[in-house]
Amino acid sequence: MKLFDINVGANDAFLRIFAGLILLAFVFVGLKMTWGWIGIILIVTGATRRCPAYLMAGINTQRH
Repeated sequence: MKLFDINVGANDAFLRIFAGLILLAFVFVGLKMTWGWIGIILIVTGATRRCPAYLMAGINTQRH
């Protein structure tokens, strides 16, 4: 597996983006939690469909 291979499947990407938007909303609305900035990581990995943590763990949710 190469560094720039897609390793995040479509369902996984959708869930990452959705969860990322919710976490990011926590920064600006309501709870005002600073750890909500983690949502940016989820949004980026979901949008690019590449996850470095999955690469290191050997996980691939992309269907072939």
